Amino acid sequence: MSDVAAIERLVVKHAELKKEIAKIIVGQDEVIEQILLSIYTGGHSLLIGVPGLAKTLMVNTIAQALGLDFKRIQFTPDLMPSDILGSEILDQNRNFKFLKGPIFSNIILADEINRTPPKTQAALLEAMQERAVTIAGHQHKLELPYFVLATQNPIEQEGTYPLPEAQLDRFMFAIELKYPTIAEEIQVVKNTTANIKQVINPLFNAQDIIAVQELVRRIPVADNVVEYAVKLVNSTRPNLDSASDYVKQYLDWGAGPRASQNLILSAKANAAIHGKFSPDIEDVHAVVKGILRHRIIKNYKAEAEGITEEDIIDKLL
Repeated sequence: MSDVAAIERLVVKHAELKKEIAKIIVGQDEVIEQILLSIYTGGHSLLIGVPGLAKTLMVNTIAQALGLDFKRIQFTPDLMPSDILGSEILDQNRNFKFLKGPIFSNIILADEINRTPPKTQAALLEAMQERAVTIAGHQHKLELPYFVLATQNPIEQEGTYPLPEAQLDRFMFAIELKYPTIAEEIQVVKNTTANIKQVINPLFNAQDIIAVQELVRRIPVADNVVEYAVKLVNSTRPNLDSASDYVKQYLDWGAGPRASQNLILSAKANAAIHGKFSPDIEDVHAVVKGILRHRIIKNYKAEAEGITEEDIIDKLL
């Protein structure tokens, strides 16, 4: 199949996929779109939202519609790396045998990742980056596609272990989950308090997702779009002479080169699902907030004046 035909097929399959997910999940179109974009590009996402907004149900539904394995890990302060990676045990024949932990799946929901100590966070982040885990000196490859969706609860910060900036940078998107509208909440209540069982039909399989990820990387990008994305990321760095007064006034730290790479990759995927054969600056704008939100660090002045990361990104566009 040619790349043109493959993109046209992806547009149709993506629309069908969203319809399938909408059987269970009401609204949250932007959130679902960003999660799917990160799956199509092979990235990971950080989901920020208060409890009770159906994060687990959403990820489980997406996994079913994609025909992928799904596991949920609830992070707690006493969780050890071996609890998620697996461990070696001595079997009845006195041989060591490796028992796989819950990290061996296609889609992982790392629930409340900021509840667990750095040692366990680092074990998950190694798996995200290397697509492999090391146990007792042996490296075990994870099955592809591999996607981690980590959640953070923004309310309770007492006794938590916030992710360091270097680890936050490993997440392609930071997706903000907001409360549903009244109309959406009415629909949610009707659906969940009646005896209705929806069946989710898998529309993809693991090989299809890998083929989509390869297709996205083959999409050509014009030099002016790459230059625009790089200059946009560069403009967030307050320690550069070229930084604007606004950035110097409100930011302590800007985004690194990984932001530029992710901007272009996700712009390619965004173009593909809208039937375009090459991304333009509009596609960069469509994904920029999710890519930069967790990579720019505000200073105390921005906090005091109630300026959000989104306000700063809007100002730079």
